Amino acid sequence: MQNPFSLTFGKNPLNAVSRPVEIMEITESFSSEIVNQQIYLLTGIRGSGKTVLMTEVCKIFREKKDWIVVELNPELDFLESLMSKLVSNSTCTEIFKSAKINLSFWGLGLEISGVPPITDKETAIIKMLEGLRKHGKRVLISIDEVTDSPQMRVFASSFQIFVRQELPIFLIMTGLYENIEELQNEKNLTFLYRAPKIEMKPLNIRSVAEKYRSIFEIDDKTAVKMAKLTKGYPFAFQVLGYLTWNNKGKFEEILDEYEHYLEDYVYEKVWSELSPKDKTVLYGIATSSDSQIKTIRQNLKMDTNSFNPYRKRLIKKGILNGEERGFLTFVLPAFEKFVIFNFE
Repeated sequence: MQNPFSLTFGKNPLNAVSRPVEIMEITESFSSEIVNQQIYLLTGIRGSGKTVLMTEVCKIFREKKDWIVVELNPELDFLESLMSKLVSNSTCTEIFKSAKINLSFWGLGLEISGVPPITDKETAIIKMLEGLRKHGKRVLISIDEVTDSPQMRVFASSFQIFVRQELPIFLIMTGLYENIEELQNEKNLTFLYRAPKIEMKPLNIRSVAEKYRSIFEIDDKTAVKMAKLTKGYPFAFQVLGYLTWNNKGKFEEILDEYEHYLEDYVYEKVWSELSPKDKTVLYGIATSSDSQIKTIRQNLKMDTNSFNPYRKRLIKKGILNGEERGFLTFVLPAFEKFVIFNFE
């Protein structure tokens, strides 16, 4: 039997712990008669389940007859790609033909006799969306791992125009905290600050335990023990499950390998992107006698004003958990061991 877990980023695993609250929020918001939100941003650390959540949402809308779902490559020209993807949809093509939208200038094979071709991409998409709106169609665009690139800035500015004109277009994007923040800080894209942002929190431990229990046919106590080892981190759930499956259900024997996988696949990359001061703060947290912020600051010899910017940033990056007032803990399983070993 095939291993039901996956170590591949971006691939929807055979077994994933769903996020029903977040899925319902997005799908109900986009599907409502009176639309208040046309964009959602999913942010979180690598392996936190951003792509999986986006894929689940897109799958739901693909099954709705009045929706066209388009996935765009962040390395390509977004507007041109959107035009091409819409034209490749047979339902859309018939609508564009009936609306007499001539896209021959762009080499898309949609030429209307006697109608001049549209030579501006933004104008062409507006006409296409107007045609789709008349037929009760809505378009959902998904973009994975966005960055503050020139093509992204152009697309976001155009998307803002589409929204202002009340066109039936919706957008769901994933990105690391720092990449989303850079994009939001662009002076012409302030509308992104008003867009709902879903931060990928750890999975429910009980849900993780139930998955392990049903897959490995183990008792509740063992399943909970396995789930707690993951701290609800989605990639850790997959790694521990994958290795345990290959080891015939005996998870105690693969714990060292489990931690090494997390280090090789995620932690080393996360660590390389941190500033020297971020690393110092994390080392101070990892080596403190307890998780109280007061103790951590004393260990680091930092006052509140000096410490708070790092605390806030590391929480937003998805490395630390500060939900319990006065305390800080690591979100990622065994990350404190990695920090202590790698700090110089």
